[in-house]
Amino acid sequence: MGGSSDAGEWRQAARRFADEVVRPAAGQIDQTDALPAEILDRMRPTGLFGLGVPTEWGGSGGDTRSISGVLEELAAASPTVAVLLSVHLSVCTHPIFAHGTDDQKERFVRPLAAGRALGAFALTEPSVGSDAARLSTRYASGPRGFVLNGAKMFITNGARADVVLAFATRDAAQGARGISAFLVEKGTPGFGTAQKLDKLGLRGSETNELVFQDAQVPARNLLGAEGEGLKVALGALSAGRVGIASCALGVARAAFETMRAAAIADPSDARRGEVARAFVTLSAAQSLVARAAEEKDAGRPYDGFASAAKLFASDAAVRIASHAIDVAGPAGTQNGADANRIFRDARVFPIVEGTTEIQELILGRTLVGR
Repeated sequence: MGGSSDAGEWRQAARRFADEVVRPAAGQIDQTDALPAEILDRMRPTGLFGLGVPTEWGGSGGDTRSISGVLEELAAASPTVAVLLSVHLSVCTHPIFAHGTDDQKERFVRPLAAGRALGAFALTEPSVGSDAARLSTRYASGPRGFVLNGAKMFITNGARADVVLAFATRDAAQGARGISAFLVEKGTPGFGTAQKLDKLGLRGSETNELVFQDAQVPARNLLGAEGEGLKVALGALSAGRVGIASCALGVARAAFETMRAAAIADPSDARRGEVARAFVTLSAAQSLVARAAEEKDAGRPYDGFASAAKLFASDAAVRIASHAIDVAGPAGTQNGADANRIFRDARVFPIVEGTTEIQELILGRTLVGR
């Protein structure tokens, strides 16, 4: 798969899955802060876990437009499910396929693409967010290959993941040149989860602190060459921003539909104006996300478009979700109301996968130079 018609087919399949399986559970996921295992069990046969991976490696095919459409549809029902899939694909499975050896593709990409394993990405640390070159997690040579020590924070899928793409530095004085990428498997001696974080939105999404205490990582689990970790990380993050922008777009669309339904039930000129402005904002976000996906699929430089899409779609989700509460009135502020849940979910997106300020910096450098 790879053409626009295939992207449309994947979107339709995701919409059916969202309507039948995800949307009926969205309120429960939010209230209980737990994603039922049944949803993932029913998701595995759909092929969604293997999107973007060639069929010869056990994947489902499909391109960035396919993935973007799928994530938007899932996020419109529950961004918890969409973000789980976005992280699994964009910043774990795909980087392993792009940089991995044939052995690593066999051991990791095949089970990830089949949905038999779940992936995560561990770059952020308790004291290091956007400046990846300042990592404090260290690695050294060990008897089995490498030994990792340190902690990672705000890791999506952290406790659920069967494999974590983690980054550490051998020598902080080397800056970016000292960073390497490792595939850390669940059950690795010295590797574990310290805490699950209780969040405002995206409830049900496992977000954890991970700890490495003399974690023993085999030499064959080094992804790429030593010192190439930052290149792996930045490439993954650019792709991940298209995915997260698509998720934010789905939330913005859900907020718009909630707003429109409230306005239809109790119309006024003021409410018609709110809905009209929200429609324009949503349409602009759709165009930016589509452009970022198209540029990536065409093999052209897309970092600036990815940042523009992530920046605008995240802002659109927050703005439209806020107006949806205004239109819904007091009922929309109550716990259990769709407008309440959607607003809390939306508010997370300007922060995850690089803050708004970081997207402005990346886009500004793309447009006018460093």
